[in-house]
Amino acid sequence: QVQLVESGGGLVQAGGSLRLSCAASGRISRSYFMGWFRQAPGKEREFVGGIAWSDGSTYYTNSVRGRVTISRDNAKNMVYLQMNSLKSEDTAVYYCAAKTIGRATYDYWGRGTQVTVSS
Repeated sequence: QVQLVESGGGLVQAGGSLRLSCAASGRISRSYFMGWFRQAPGKEREFVGGIAWSDGSTYYTNSVRGRVTISRDNAKNMVYLQMNSLKSEDTAVYYCAAKTIGRATYDYWGRGTQVTVSS
């Protein structure tokens, strides 16, 4: 089992920045891919981006590319989501998730952290 706990959410003004953290514990495999997702009220959950534990390769969805940076600290089992130039449409609950690279389904999810961007 793997446990994921997100933190760092809060209220921020448009144009501001926020860094979310995801603390991973349990049977963590370096073959995992760590994804960040978000779900806004009334909308489906969407993929924001992710990072491979093994080599740090990152992937971003087009709507956030250039404003978001995902990083990891293998020694601390932490994954980070740095968000800049925040917009009101970035308001959502942000989730951290883990899956085995090559598989489509994420096996583990955190409970999420709320990000609210005020305009």
